[in-house]
Amino acid sequence: METNPQPVATTVVRCPQCGRINRIPSARRDDGPKCGQCRSSLAARGQVGVVDDAGLTTLLERSPVAVLVDFYADWCGPCRMLAPVLQQIAAEFEGRLLVVKVDTDRDQGYASQLGVQGIPAVHLFVGGRHVAAESGARPAAFWREFLAPHLS
Repeated sequence: METNPQPVATTVVRCPQCGRINRIPSARRDDGPKCGQCRSSLAARGQVGVVDDAGLTTLLERSPVAVLVDFYADWCGPCRMLAPVLQQIAAEFEGRLLVVKVDTDRDQGYASQLGVQGIPAVHLFVGGRHVAAESGARPAAFWREFLAPHLS
């Protein structure tokens, strides 16, 4: 008699050091997980990563979960106001959403390709495909509503 094992719930985490996407069994999330590539700690929850255009390309190609991209600049006041809100969203949707930032002063390829004319500009990708965009520093409730139709 064959038994089908129950699927193991996993959390998807992007390594802050090397950028690798790691799947961690949810039951083991608090056991001090390490990156499968560089062995760095993955203990911090709901991280917002910083990527360049090349890193974003790789992330969009490989991510098994949706990716929320914040196009920002260090000098931008509204961008600084949005940062803690996106940190909160990253923590709330951990395992179902990766949140990353792209500095438009250093990397303009994706921003240009997507027609970003003002920052902060937030774009959502699901399955590597661009599905939605919004701009401005908005409260967490707005971003929850924005994400709801796209995350299962």
